[in-house]
Formats: sequence, structure tokens, C-alpha cells
Amino acid sequence: MVGKERFELYHSEGEKFFFHPNSAMFRAKRMLRGEPDPFVEAAQVEPGDKVLDCTLGLGSDAIIASLAAGEQGEVRGIEKSPLLAFLVEAGLQSWETGLDVLDQAMKRIRVHSGDSIDYLLELDDASADIVYFDPMFDDGIKESDGIAPLRKWAHSEFTLDGALHEALRVARKRVVLKDHWKSPRFEKYGFSVKKRKTALFHYGVLEK
Repeated sequence: MVGKERFELYHSEGEKFFFHPNSAMFRAKRMLRGEPDPFVEAAQVEPGDKVLDCTLGLGSDAIIASLAAGEQGEVRGIEKSPLLAFLVEAGLQSWETGLDVLDQAMKRIRVHSGDSIDYLLELDDASADIVYFDPMFDDGIKESDGIAPLRKWAHSEFTLDGALHEALRVARKRVVLKDHWKSPRFEKYGFSVKKRKTALFHYGVLEK
């Protein structure tokens, strides 16, 4: 549905989905106050870094990465669902947060619709500093009500088996995985886990 202020997707089961910054808003405000962000700390995003988000979704982590990488940085997001890619790309360019530095960070993100493995195969070696994966958790987290409708549209069949080899080739610094704290993927693929006592998800890191 095309409205005066935004695009909306309506699922056959009646659920509505539209772009919004979600958790990126309060995370960005904390960062601007000088407080640390767990994703930025795990991925070690620095000004000028090139970050590739292979599972864009709503783009919350891409927004934070863009804010951390700054004007000289580059953030690209890959979203397999063409509908989600369209809504998020339009939202990133038009949403007004009231914070100019955050609005500009959102506008700098480049969205690509397609399969992340196919996209990685086209990239040169060491052409990104950080490659990031945030697949749908096998165990849903009840606290994530803000992204619950996303499950209706997202492609949940993602696997690291084919993508990780290419991600390690493309990444110059590290590959980062966000996953449920009980996920077997951390151990299976050899990630060094950044555990947080009260968090229901952790970050895993593979350094180059």
C-alpha cells in the first residue's frame, strides 16, 4: 500500500509491515552520548571502515555501522526479499529521526536486493573491512516484538555453509555473526564469542 507518508506491506494473515529504525534510534542516541554499542564493539567498526551487512532485514545494525564508520566509511546491505529491500531502501532515504547526523548515516547505506552468496562471489578479495551476518534465530526472542512481522517476509533458509568461505575472502579485518546465545553455529564455525551476561544473543567474531 502506498500512503502519503510511507509504504506498507500487508500479509495475507493480516500483519502489517513498514520501515522504522527500530532499536537503532535508542542505540544511536547512546552512541552520540559517548556510550558503547555491543555490535560496534564486537565488530570493531572504525571511522572509514567498509562494512557489508549480508542479512539486512530492517537495517538496524547497518544504521549503527554507518554512524560508527562516519562520512568516510561505506555500508552496504544485502536483502534477499525484494519487497523488504525496497521498503528498507526507501525508508532509509526518507525517514526523519530529528537527528541530522543519524539521518545522514541512514542515507549513506546502499541496499542491494539479492542473495548474499551470489553478491559475495562477485566481490574482490579484501574489498570490505567487516562482513556481518545476522540470520533469523532458530529460537525466537520474545523481546523482539519490533521485528516480529519481519519473519513473515524474510527468507529464513539462510545457511553459513556456503557464505562463510566467501565472507572470509572478502573481509579484510573480520567476519561477525550475531546469533541466539544457544546457537550451535558459533562452535560449528569456530567463532570467538563475545558473551554478555544478560543478553539473549551474542556476537561471534572470526579475525582474519
